[in-house]
Amino acid sequence: MIVYEFKVKGKGSQYNAIDEAIRTSQFIQNKCLRYWMDNEKVGKNELNKYCAVLASEFPFADELNSMARQSAAERTWSAIARFYDNCKKKKKGLKGFPKFKKTCRSVEYKTSGWKLSPNRKAINFRDKKHIGTLKLKGTYELNYYDLDQIKRVRIVRRADGYYAQFAIDVKVRVETEPTAQATGIDLGLKFFIADNKGNVEECPKFYRKAERRLNRANRKKSKKFNKSAKPQSNNYRKARNRYARKHLRVSRQRKEYCKRVAYSVIQSNDLIAYEDLNVKGLVRNRHLAKSISDAGWSTFRQWLEYFGFKYGKVTIAVPPYNTSQNCSKCGKKVKKSLSTRTHVCPHCRFVEDRDVNAAMNILKLALSTVGHTGTYAWGDLPN
Repeated sequence: MIVYEFKVKGKGSQYNAIDEAIRTSQFIQNKCLRYWMDNEKVGKNELNKYCAVLASEFPFADELNSMARQSAAERTWSAIARFYDNCKKKKKGLKGFPKFKKTCRSVEYKTSGWKLSPNRKAINFRDKKHIGTLKLKGTYELNYYDLDQIKRVRIVRRADGYYAQFAIDVKVRVETEPTAQATGIDLGLKFFIADNKGNVEECPKFYRKAERRLNRANRKKSKKFNKSAKPQSNNYRKARNRYARKHLRVSRQRKEYCKRVAYSVIQSNDLIAYEDLNVKGLVRNRHLAKSISDAGWSTFRQWLEYFGFKYGKVTIAVPPYNTSQNCSKCGKKVKKSLSTRTHVCPHCRFVEDRDVNAAMNILKLALSTVGHTGTYAWGDLPN
Protein backbone atom coordinates (compact mmCIF):
# COMPACT_ATOMS: atom_id res chain seq x y z
CA MET A 1 0.00 0.00 0.00
CA ILE A 2 1.35 3.40 -1.02
CA VAL A 3 -0.13 6.86 -0.51
CA TYR A 4 0.05 9.61 -3.14
CA GLU A 5 -0.75 13.16 -2.08
CA PHE A 6 -1.96 16.01 -4.28
CA LYS A 7 -2.85 19.57 -3.46
CA VAL A 8 -6.42 20.33 -4.49
CA LYS A 9 -7.62 23.57 -6.07
CA GLY A 10 -11.20 24.76 -5.90
CA LYS A 11 -13.48 27.65 -5.02
CA GLY A 12 -14.22 29.08 -1.61
CA SER A 13 -17.64 27.42 -1.53
CA GLN A 14 -15.99 24.06 -2.20
CA TYR A 15 -13.54 24.56 0.66
CA ASN A 16 -16.49 25.37 2.93
CA ALA A 17 -18.15 22.14 1.81
CA ILE A 18 -14.98 20.22 2.64
CA ASP A 19 -14.95 21.77 6.12
CA GLU A 20 -18.57 20.72 6.59
CA ALA A 21 -17.73 17.15 5.53
CA ILE A 22 -14.83 17.09 8.00
CA ARG A 23 -17.08 18.32 10.83
CA THR A 24 -19.64 15.65 9.97
CA SER A 25 -16.95 12.96 10.07
CA GLN A 26 -15.84 14.22 13.47
CA PHE A 27 -19.44 14.18 14.70
CA ILE A 28 -19.89 10.55 13.62
CA GLN A 29 -16.65 9.51 15.29
CA ASN A 30 -17.69 11.08 18.59
CA LYS A 31 -21.22 9.64 18.42
CA CYS A 32 -19.82 6.16 17.74
CA LEU A 33 -17.49 6.50 20.71
CA ARG A 34 -20.40 7.53 22.95
CA TYR A 35 -22.44 4.58 21.65
CA TRP A 36 -19.57 2.21 22.53
CA MET A 37 -19.22 3.73 26.01
CA ASP A 38 -22.95 3.48 26.76
CA ASN A 39 -23.50 -0.09 25.50
CA GLU A 40 -21.85 -3.41 26.23
CA LYS A 41 -20.38 -5.80 23.67
CA VAL A 42 -20.24 -3.25 20.86
CA GLY A 43 -17.94 -4.28 18.03
CA LYS A 44 -16.87 -2.97 14.65
CA ASN A 45 -19.99 -4.26 12.89
CA GLU A 46 -22.31 -2.64 15.43
CA LEU A 47 -20.57 0.72 14.92
CA ASN A 48 -20.97 0.44 11.14
CA LYS A 49 -24.68 -0.29 11.58
CA TYR A 50 -24.99 2.65 13.96
CA CYS A 51 -23.90 4.97 11.12
CA ALA A 52 -27.20 4.26 9.34
CA VAL A 53 -29.07 5.20 12.52
CA LEU A 54 -27.19 8.50 12.69
CA ALA A 55 -27.95 9.18 9.02
CA SER A 56 -31.68 8.69 9.59
CA GLU A 57 -31.64 10.85 12.71
CA PHE A 58 -29.46 13.77 11.52
CA PRO A 59 -29.97 15.20 8.00
CA PHE A 60 -26.43 16.62 7.80
CA ALA A 61 -25.03 13.15 8.54
CA ASP A 62 -27.14 11.68 5.74
CA GLU A 63 -25.52 14.17 3.33
CA LEU A 64 -22.14 12.47 3.79
CA ASN A 65 -21.43 9.40 1.68
CA SER A 66 -22.35 6.11 3.40
CA MET A 67 -18.84 4.66 3.05
CA ALA A 68 -17.36 7.90 4.41
CA ARG A 69 -19.59 7.45 7.46
CA GLN A 70 -18.36 3.87 7.83
CA SER A 71 -14.77 5.09 7.51
CA ALA A 72 -15.37 7.52 10.39
CA ALA A 73 -16.75 4.66 12.50
CA GLU A 74 -13.69 2.56 11.63
CA ARG A 75 -11.45 5.34 12.91
CA THR A 76 -13.25 5.16 16.22
CA TRP A 77 -12.94 1.39 16.28
CA SER A 78 -9.20 1.56 15.59
CA ALA A 79 -8.78 3.67 18.75
CA ILE A 80 -10.93 1.21 20.72
CA ALA A 81 -9.00 -1.80 19.37
CA ARG A 82 -5.70 -0.15 20.30
CA PHE A 83 -7.01 0.36 23.84
CA TYR A 84 -8.02 -3.32 24.04
CA ASP A 85 -4.60 -4.43 22.79
CA ASN A 86 -2.78 -2.30 25.37
CA CYS A 87 -4.93 -3.83 28.11
CA LYS A 88 -4.24 -7.38 26.91
CA LYS A 89 -0.50 -6.71 26.69
CA LYS A 90 -0.63 -5.15 30.19
CA LYS A 91 1.11 -2.04 28.98
CA LYS A 92 2.56 0.03 31.80
CA GLY A 93 0.95 3.36 32.59
CA LEU A 94 -2.06 4.73 30.72
CA LYS A 95 -3.68 2.31 28.32
CA GLY A 96 -4.87 4.94 25.83
CA PHE A 97 -8.60 5.06 26.56
CA PRO A 98 -10.32 6.57 23.47
CA LYS A 99 -11.09 10.27 23.69
CA PHE A 100 -13.61 12.48 21.96
CA LYS A 101 -12.12 14.44 19.08
CA LYS A 102 -12.12 18.20 19.61
CA THR A 103 -10.57 18.94 16.24
CA CYS A 104 -10.55 16.91 13.06
CA ARG A 105 -8.65 17.75 9.87
CA SER A 106 -9.64 15.04 7.42
CA VAL A 107 -12.51 13.07 5.95
CA GLU A 108 -12.01 9.70 4.30
CA TYR A 109 -13.94 8.06 1.46
CA LYS A 110 -13.67 4.42 0.44
CA THR A 111 -14.50 3.19 -3.05
CA SER A 112 -17.65 5.25 -3.61
CA GLY A 113 -18.64 8.91 -3.39
CA TRP A 114 -15.88 10.09 -5.73
CA LYS A 115 -14.85 9.80 -9.38
CA LEU A 116 -11.61 10.67 -11.16
CA SER A 117 -11.63 12.57 -14.42
CA PRO A 118 -10.55 10.72 -17.62
CA ASN A 119 -7.06 12.28 -17.50
CA ARG A 120 -6.78 11.66 -13.70
CA LYS A 121 -6.05 15.36 -13.10
CA ALA A 122 -9.27 16.14 -11.22
CA ILE A 123 -11.59 14.41 -8.79
CA ASN A 124 -15.32 14.84 -8.34
CA PHE A 125 -16.98 14.15 -4.99
CA ARG A 126 -20.59 13.14 -5.64
CA ASP A 127 -22.29 13.02 -2.24
CA LYS A 128 -24.78 15.59 -0.93
CA LYS A 129 -22.08 17.77 0.63
CA HIS A 130 -21.69 19.38 -2.83
CA ILE A 131 -17.89 19.47 -2.79
CA GLY A 132 -17.87 19.08 -6.55
CA THR A 133 -14.85 18.83 -8.84
CA LEU A 134 -11.40 19.67 -7.48
CA LYS A 135 -8.21 19.98 -9.53
CA LEU A 136 -5.27 17.82 -8.47
CA LYS A 137 -1.84 19.49 -8.37
CA GLY A 138 1.16 17.22 -7.89
CA THR A 139 4.00 15.28 -9.51
CA TYR A 140 2.59 11.76 -9.08
CA GLU A 141 0.90 9.95 -11.96
CA LEU A 142 -2.35 8.09 -11.26
CA ASN A 143 -2.68 6.75 -14.81
CA TYR A 144 -0.30 3.90 -13.95
CA TYR A 145 -2.89 2.31 -11.65
CA ASP A 146 -6.36 0.85 -12.11
CA LEU A 147 -9.26 2.42 -10.30
CA ASP A 148 -9.79 -0.85 -8.44
CA GLN A 149 -6.38 -0.39 -6.83
CA ILE A 150 -7.42 2.90 -5.17
CA LYS A 151 -8.86 1.76 -1.84
CA ARG A 152 -9.19 5.06 0.02
CA VAL A 153 -9.39 8.76 -0.82
CA ARG A 154 -8.79 11.19 2.00
CA ILE A 155 -9.18 14.98 2.03
CA VAL A 156 -6.82 16.63 4.50
CA ARG A 157 -6.93 20.25 5.66
CA ARG A 158 -3.61 21.88 6.50
CA ALA A 159 -2.48 25.42 7.23
CA ASP A 160 -1.49 26.04 3.60
CA GLY A 161 -4.52 24.50 1.92
CA TYR A 162 -6.32 21.24 1.22
CA TYR A 163 -4.81 17.97 0.03
CA ALA A 164 -6.16 14.74 -1.46
CA GLN A 165 -4.48 11.47 -0.50
CA PHE A 166 -4.93 8.27 -2.52
CA ALA A 167 -4.21 4.94 -0.81
CA ILE A 168 -3.22 2.57 -3.64
CA ASP A 169 -2.96 -1.19 -3.21
CA VAL A 170 0.34 -2.09 -4.92
CA LYS A 171 3.37 -4.19 -4.13
CA VAL A 172 6.04 -2.00 -2.55
CA ARG A 173 8.80 -4.60 -2.26
CA VAL A 174 11.84 -3.86 -4.44
CA GLU A 175 14.62 -6.36 -5.09
CA THR A 176 18.13 -4.93 -4.57
CA GLU A 177 21.66 -6.26 -4.73
CA PRO A 178 23.14 -7.15 -1.31
CA THR A 179 25.84 -4.83 -0.01
CA ALA A 180 27.32 -7.27 2.54
CA GLN A 181 27.40 -4.44 5.07
CA ALA A 182 25.96 -4.14 8.58
CA THR A 183 25.81 -1.01 10.69
CA GLY A 184 24.82 0.13 14.14
CA ILE A 185 23.28 3.57 14.57
CA ASP A 186 23.24 5.75 17.66
CA LEU A 187 20.78 8.63 17.73
CA GLY A 188 21.85 11.76 19.54
CA LEU A 189 21.48 15.51 19.92
CA LYS A 190 25.01 16.58 18.99
CA PHE A 191 25.06 14.24 15.98
CA PHE A 192 21.75 13.16 14.48
CA ILE A 193 23.21 9.71 13.82
CA ALA A 194 26.61 8.14 14.41
CA ASP A 195 27.46 4.69 13.09
CA ASN A 196 29.97 2.09 14.21
CA LYS A 197 32.45 3.12 11.48
CA GLY A 198 32.76 6.66 12.77
CA ASN A 199 30.51 8.32 10.20
CA VAL A 200 28.34 11.05 11.69
CA GLU A 201 25.48 13.22 10.46
CA GLU A 202 25.08 16.64 12.00
CA CYS A 203 21.79 17.43 13.71
CA PRO A 204 20.04 20.07 11.54
CA LYS A 205 18.03 21.70 14.37
CA PHE A 206 15.32 23.08 12.12
CA TYR A 207 13.14 24.31 14.99
CA ARG A 208 16.04 26.02 16.78
CA LYS A 209 16.95 27.90 13.60
CA ALA A 210 13.36 29.01 13.04
CA GLU A 211 12.54 29.71 16.69
CA ARG A 212 12.96 33.50 16.51
CA ARG A 213 10.65 33.77 13.49
CA LEU A 214 8.13 31.45 15.15
CA ASN A 215 8.11 33.48 18.35
CA ARG A 216 7.70 36.72 16.43
CA ALA A 217 4.73 35.30 14.51
CA ASN A 218 3.24 34.00 17.76
CA ARG A 219 3.48 37.44 19.37
CA LYS A 220 1.77 39.06 16.39
CA LYS A 221 -0.99 36.47 16.64
CA SER A 222 -1.45 37.07 20.36
CA LYS A 223 -1.74 40.84 19.89
CA LYS A 224 -4.74 40.36 17.61
CA PHE A 225 -6.55 38.04 20.04
CA ASN A 226 -9.59 39.58 21.74
CA LYS A 227 -10.96 37.72 24.75
CA SER A 228 -14.43 39.23 24.45
CA ALA A 229 -14.77 38.65 20.69
CA LYS A 230 -16.62 35.52 19.55
CA PRO A 231 -15.75 34.68 16.85
CA GLN A 232 -12.32 36.24 16.50
CA SER A 233 -11.56 38.85 13.84
CA ASN A 234 -10.29 38.07 10.34
CA ASN A 235 -6.93 39.64 11.21
CA TYR A 236 -6.51 37.15 14.06
CA ARG A 237 -7.36 34.19 11.82
CA LYS A 238 -4.86 35.41 9.22
CA ALA A 239 -2.14 35.80 11.87
CA ARG A 240 -2.91 32.34 13.24
CA ASN A 241 -2.67 30.88 9.75
CA ARG A 242 0.70 32.56 9.13
CA TYR A 243 1.97 31.13 12.41
CA ALA A 244 0.69 27.64 11.54
CA ARG A 245 2.33 27.76 8.09
CA LYS A 246 5.72 28.50 9.65
CA HIS A 247 5.36 25.47 11.93
CA LEU A 248 4.28 23.37 8.95
CA ARG A 249 7.42 24.38 7.06
CA VAL A 250 9.64 23.26 9.96
CA SER A 251 7.77 19.97 10.18
CA ARG A 252 8.23 19.31 6.46
CA GLN A 253 11.93 20.15 6.64
CA ARG A 254 12.40 17.65 9.46
CA LYS A 255 10.42 14.96 7.65
CA GLU A 256 12.35 15.30 4.38
CA TYR A 257 15.67 15.28 6.21
CA CYS A 258 14.80 12.11 8.15
CA LYS A 259 13.54 10.51 4.94
CA ARG A 260 16.74 11.29 3.06
CA VAL A 261 19.05 10.02 5.81
CA ALA A 262 17.00 6.84 6.34
CA TYR A 263 17.04 6.09 2.60
CA SER A 264 20.82 6.58 2.46
CA VAL A 265 21.37 4.22 5.42
CA ILE A 266 19.12 1.52 3.95
CA GLN A 267 20.76 1.65 0.52
CA SER A 268 24.25 1.29 2.02
CA ASN A 269 23.62 -1.66 4.35
CA ASP A 270 21.89 -5.02 4.57
CA LEU A 271 21.44 -4.99 8.35
CA ILE A 272 20.70 -1.87 10.36
CA ALA A 273 20.62 -1.86 14.16
CA TYR A 274 19.29 1.08 16.16
CA GLU A 275 18.14 1.90 19.66
CA ASP A 276 14.62 1.15 20.82
CA LEU A 277 14.21 4.59 22.37
CA ASN A 278 11.18 5.54 24.46
CA VAL A 279 10.87 9.02 22.96
CA LYS A 280 7.59 9.71 24.75
CA GLY A 281 9.34 9.15 28.07
CA LEU A 282 12.49 11.05 27.10
CA VAL A 283 10.60 14.26 26.28
CA ARG A 284 9.46 14.44 29.89
CA ASN A 285 12.91 15.79 30.66
CA ARG A 286 12.16 19.52 30.75
CA HIS A 287 15.80 20.38 30.02
CA LEU A 288 16.04 18.37 26.80
CA ALA A 289 12.41 18.11 25.64
CA LYS A 290 12.70 20.81 22.96
CA SER A 291 15.94 19.39 21.54
CA ILE A 292 14.61 15.82 21.51
CA SER A 293 11.41 16.88 19.75
CA ASP A 294 13.43 18.90 17.25
CA ALA A 295 15.64 15.91 16.42
CA GLY A 296 12.78 13.83 14.98
CA TRP A 297 13.97 10.40 16.16
CA SER A 298 10.54 8.78 15.80
CA THR A 299 10.13 10.10 12.26
CA PHE A 300 13.56 8.75 11.31
CA ARG A 301 12.70 5.36 12.76
CA GLN A 302 9.42 5.16 10.85
CA TRP A 303 11.14 5.86 7.54
CA LEU A 304 14.00 3.49 8.37
CA GLU A 305 11.59 0.63 9.01
CA TYR A 306 9.51 1.47 5.93
CA PHE A 307 12.52 1.53 3.60
CA GLY A 308 13.84 -1.62 5.28
CA PHE A 309 10.58 -3.41 4.43
CA LYS A 310 10.47 -1.96 0.91
CA TYR A 311 14.01 -2.94 -0.05
CA GLY A 312 14.18 -6.19 1.91
CA LYS A 313 16.74 -5.05 4.49
CA VAL A 314 16.91 -6.22 8.11
CA THR A 315 16.16 -3.55 10.72
CA ILE A 316 16.60 -4.45 14.38
CA ALA A 317 15.63 -2.38 17.42
CA VAL A 318 17.80 -3.23 20.44
CA PRO A 319 17.39 -2.15 24.08
CA PRO A 320 19.34 1.07 24.70
CA TYR A 321 20.43 0.21 28.24
CA ASN A 322 24.12 0.96 28.89
CA THR A 323 25.01 1.21 25.21
CA SER A 324 26.75 4.50 25.95
CA GLN A 325 28.30 3.31 29.22
CA ASN A 326 29.79 -0.06 28.21
CA CYS A 327 33.10 -0.28 26.41
CA SER A 328 32.65 -1.73 22.94
CA LYS A 329 36.10 -3.36 23.06
CA CYS A 330 36.31 -5.07 26.45
CA GLY A 331 32.67 -4.88 27.54
CA LYS A 332 33.40 -3.29 30.93
CA LYS A 333 31.07 -0.60 32.21
CA VAL A 334 32.56 2.91 32.25
CA LYS A 335 30.23 5.39 33.90
CA LYS A 336 30.11 8.82 32.32
CA SER A 337 27.82 11.82 32.50
CA LEU A 338 25.88 13.15 29.54
CA SER A 339 28.34 16.02 29.15
CA THR A 340 31.27 13.60 28.68
CA ARG A 341 31.49 13.18 24.92
CA THR A 342 34.57 10.94 24.71
CA HIS A 343 34.68 7.34 25.84
CA VAL A 344 37.95 6.53 27.62
CA CYS A 345 38.15 2.99 29.02
CA PRO A 346 40.49 2.66 32.03
CA HIS A 347 40.57 -1.14 31.60
CA CYS A 348 41.68 -1.55 27.97
CA ARG A 349 42.71 2.04 27.17
CA PHE A 350 40.22 2.24 24.32
CA VAL A 351 39.40 5.83 23.30
CA GLU A 352 36.53 6.71 20.97
CA ASP A 353 33.74 9.21 20.55
CA ARG A 354 30.86 8.46 22.91
CA ASP A 355 28.27 8.11 20.13
CA VAL A 356 30.51 5.91 17.95
CA ASN A 357 31.22 3.64 20.90
CA ALA A 358 27.46 3.35 21.52
CA ALA A 359 26.89 2.49 17.84
CA MET A 360 29.42 -0.34 18.12
CA ASN A 361 27.60 -1.73 21.15
CA ILE A 362 24.25 -1.47 19.34
CA LEU A 363 25.57 -3.47 16.39
CA LYS A 364 26.98 -6.15 18.70
CA LEU A 365 23.65 -6.50 20.49
CA ALA A 366 21.85 -6.84 17.16
CA LEU A 367 24.25 -9.45 15.83
CA SER A 368 23.95 -11.48 19.03
CA THR A 369 20.15 -11.75 18.59
CA VAL A 370 19.63 -11.75 14.83
CA GLY A 371 20.04 -15.52 14.56
CA HIS A 372 16.95 -16.32 16.62
CA THR A 373 14.81 -13.18 16.74
CA GLY A 374 14.97 -11.66 13.26
CA THR A 375 13.48 -8.22 12.70
CA TYR A 376 11.28 -6.72 15.38
CA ALA A 377 9.97 -3.38 14.30
CA TRP A 378 9.27 -0.87 17.06
CA GLY A 379 11.24 -2.93 19.55
CA ASP A 380 8.82 -5.80 20.05
CA LEU A 381 11.55 -8.07 21.35
CA PRO A 382 10.53 -11.27 23.16
CA ASN A 383 10.93 -11.37 26.91
